[in-house]
Amino acid sequence: MTSDRFQRQHQLIATRKVTRADGRQEFVTINWAESPLARLRHRRAIDAAQFDAGERLRRDFTLAGLTPRMGIDLSQPLIRNARGQRLEAPLTDTVLAAKQRFTAAMRAAGPGLNDLLFDVCCHLRGLEEAERIKGWPQRSAKVVLAIALDRLADHYGLRVRSRARIRSWSREEES
Repeated sequence: MTSDRFQRQHQLIATRKVTRADGRQEFVTINWAESPLARLRHRRAIDAAQFDAGERLRRDFTLAGLTPRMGIDLSQPLIRNARGQRLEAPLTDTVLAAKQRFTAAMRAAGPGLNDLLFDVCCHLRGLEEAERIKGWPQRSAKVVLAIALDRLADHYGLRVRSRARIRSWSREEES
């Protein structure tokens, strides 16, 4: 009984409507506390555009099949050529497009920021763990992550920027 209470205390359970591949819609239960970005969004440490940008990066990472494998992938078909040598199965258009989007997004974030995005968004590492791995001071990853997510949101076109007034320090011409 105590473990259930403890478990419920540390979860952010929500029900979400999803559309399956066959077009049917169903409700699924999601634990948002599994994602570091969702926890930050829940605490209002990042805004909706930053959250959406990070989740889009994570989706492309997953679709591209870039997650590390711990063993043999038995879902891949075994293709052999005429001599019996094993060939790699061709990648689908979905996988290739996801890889291209992921690469472009990481390039847009830039060096130094993209490795933090990779750790937090793709490998679901917490900010404290990322700081410890990189040797950063405590609570610094939150600021760096916000900057990285801003760049990512700009890359994806999720953030609407208002045009700033042009300011000038020059004085007007005298008549």
